[in-house]
Amino acid sequence: MAAPSIHASAVLVGPHAVLIRGPSGAGKSRLALALIEAAATGALRFARLVADDRVHVEAVHGRLLLRPAPTLAGLIEVRGLGIRRLDFEPLAVAGLVADLGETAANRLPDSTSATAMIEGITLPRLAVAPGQDPLLPVLACLQAPDAAV
Repeated sequence: MAAPSIHASAVLVGPHAVLIRGPSGAGKSRLALALIEAAATGALRFARLVADDRVHVEAVHGRLLLRPAPTLAGLIEVRGLGIRRLDFEPLAVAGLVADLGETAANRLPDSTSATAMIEGITLPRLAVAPGQDPLLPVLACLQAPDAAV
């Protein structure tokens, strides 16, 4: 059986990927590009596209594996420029879920909103309010001393 596909983007950042979810136009591709650029400028050690628009997710041995949809592998939408080709990782293990455009995002989140369950796997979750630039909160999650990512 084929792994289910979700509307999301994913970027491998170090050993784990950030799975970026949200409604159309929320900035998923923009955040993916910003994370890749953060690595290019030294703010992160490493970042590479896994998938944009469609991500295949599969639970294996307690980890959530992420793969690009075959027809979209290496492609990302750059708003105002169109579709661009980037180097990509064909497989990554999810370490953080960033939910963009989350109207219920709290300034100080409670423990129930700090995790997401996908395919039976519980992952750390960051909810980002509509209109908020997600890059700095995602970087803070990735660089926190106790980060699971």
